[in-house]
Amino acid sequence: MNISIEKKEFSEAVHIASRFAERKSGTLPVLSSILILAGDDGIKMRATNLETGIDLKIKGEVKSDGVVAIPAVVLQQIASSLTQEGNITLEHTGDIVSLVSGTGRSSIKTVPYDDFPSIPFPENPKNRIVLPGVLLRTLFTTVASCASTSTVRPELSSIYLSIEGGVLTAVATDSFRLAEKKIPLSNKGTQGKFLIPAKNAIEIAQALPDDDIIMSFDEHQCAFVGNTGMLVSRLTNATYPDYRQIIPKESIVEAIVLRKDFEMALKRTTVFSDSFQKVRVSFDPKKKTFSFFARNADIGESLETLSAQISGSALDISFNHRYLSAVLSLTSAESISILAAGIGRPLILKGVGDTSLLYLVSPMNQ
Repeated sequence: MNISIEKKEFSEAVHIASRFAERKSGTLPVLSSILILAGDDGIKMRATNLETGIDLKIKGEVKSDGVVAIPAVVLQQIASSLTQEGNITLEHTGDIVSLVSGTGRSSIKTVPYDDFPSIPFPENPKNRIVLPGVLLRTLFTTVASCASTSTVRPELSSIYLSIEGGVLTAVATDSFRLAEKKIPLSNKGTQGKFLIPAKNAIEIAQALPDDDIIMSFDEHQCAFVGNTGMLVSRLTNATYPDYRQIIPKESIVEAIVLRKDFEMALKRTTVFSDSFQKVRVSFDPKKKTFSFFARNADIGESLETLSAQISGSALDISFNHRYLSAVLSLTSAESISILAAGIGRPLILKGVGDTSLLYLVSPMNQ
């Protein structure tokens, strides 16, 4: 194999592909490598950790065909050290790849590639939708933080994706809070649902192009195909809980506050929260105020009162302050709507004017 690639193109491709290589070599060292292929289809980089995989197309010149596997860590270090101008040449002879960049020349020992696994592709092409990669990236990154980090219940460490009625819905929950994000689709005929591990979704989101991609899926894997190549993830084989049952159908009080007021008041209050990170929120429809209160026996206590649009009944209820502040990273709306269904019931937070997002937080013991 003999290929020539622009340094910038090479560096970007290596950094993207290396995300999908196995971090530890384990029993199959080739999984810690990036497979570089050159042939009639041009130049490609492949990597997989058996959970996720990538087949990435790269612009460059193929002087002679071939396949080679190079440790991802080595390629990353080389890519990070390159200047952005000029080309880089890779020439494979025996078990050595010669890498020439400007006046520098490196010889890298390769890894046998015979055991490199094929990257599976969904078998049912009917389950597919087309949408901008930038939208899917937003969808994944918005809800993924609410998925469980424990592997005890794999369904809770996954993102639930549902396609129904021309809407793609993503849901993630760790049983303490829940985020639901919806985006409309141009293709209204496709329907289906699947679970993708949240950590896989995050890796894929970072590698997605901004332009249109085709998302397809079957019972075992999903794929994201664009002009620059293909990303694949295995799916979680589990049943997602009926999350709609825990979303209150009605509320007894709603407060609307400015985002900046909510953020700063909560930030100051959390200084005084106890070891359980508990903060009490209070709705006062008569005074038209919404407040945060926290008490710590070792530090003191704090009460922050905000002017608010309030309708409904007075209510005091406590929550983990980290879960309350999380809504700020989920919506960019200038005002926050806070709906409560009563003592012991979850709180629903939404961005005013942002109908795509619903964020739910379970209360703490009073």
